[in-house]
Amino acid sequence: MAVPGLASEDELLARAVGDLAARTGFPVAFGGFERAGAVAVTSIVGNRTSRLTGLVVEPDRGLGGRAFVERRPRLAIDYRSSRNITHDYDRAVLGEGISTLFAVPVVVAGKARGVLYCGSWMKTPFGEQSARTALQVATDLATELRVREEVGRRLHIVTAPIPLPVDVSAREELREAYVELRRISADVADDGIRRRLSALEGRLAALTRDRDTPAEKLDVKLSPRETDVLACAALGQTNAEIAESLALREGTVKSYLQAAMAKLDASTRHAAVVKARRAGLLP
Repeated sequence: MAVPGLASEDELLARAVGDLAARTGFPVAFGGFERAGAVAVTSIVGNRTSRLTGLVVEPDRGLGGRAFVERRPRLAIDYRSSRNITHDYDRAVLGEGISTLFAVPVVVAGKARGVLYCGSWMKTPFGEQSARTALQVATDLATELRVREEVGRRLHIVTAPIPLPVDVSAREELREAYVELRRISADVADDGIRRRLSALEGRLAALTRDRDTPAEKLDVKLSPRETDVLACAALGQTNAEIAESLALREGTVKSYLQAAMAKLDASTRHAAVVKARRAGLLP
């Protein structure tokens, strides 16, 4: 699903392939996502021939196919003589002149989504640092894919026709979507994307507001973390559950809640949630 304001999968892949070559120092890098059951290579940097163009790697075939199926990296220091892989793609790999090749899968939510490769035209030692760097590039790409897909899913919920007034079950679903969007936003570095997510959060708050109760104007500004914690509390989560959800210490959660309650002049978390909702600070 295309998400306005977010990079496409192809753009994310091209960026990751470029980063892989730049950060590992290996001269050639390429990669692709799974399409119709096979990995289609669509992004290449540093190549000297066109042999890798259009390469389609079947599961469990070649170095990348094994990495894809096993969901773990595979290395061939001397690709030509390697006995640990099938050589279905020798024409492409050896035709490019690659000798050392490293393949790392892109795994999202436990499922392999694609493969990234980096290689050199001679036998090159592949140390622990290079492996960590390649793994980090693949992990970063997987995170961006997860964020993109979750934003798309939540955006669909927000933009889908919603009967007004919103019934109880739909309101709770929207409130859960709000909390998840805030979790995603915390993982996103791009300011433009974060602004877009913030706008979506505002729309969710407006959709779930009780139209029979006038909005309450409060001169209160909650910090991002105070809002996160209060939004989780609004779903009925305990301090321990909030801490696990937001990767915080339970004592830190308690501090944020107390700060939010003080700002809202509320004696209980429930009262704080009610006042925050009336003020449009929470959905």
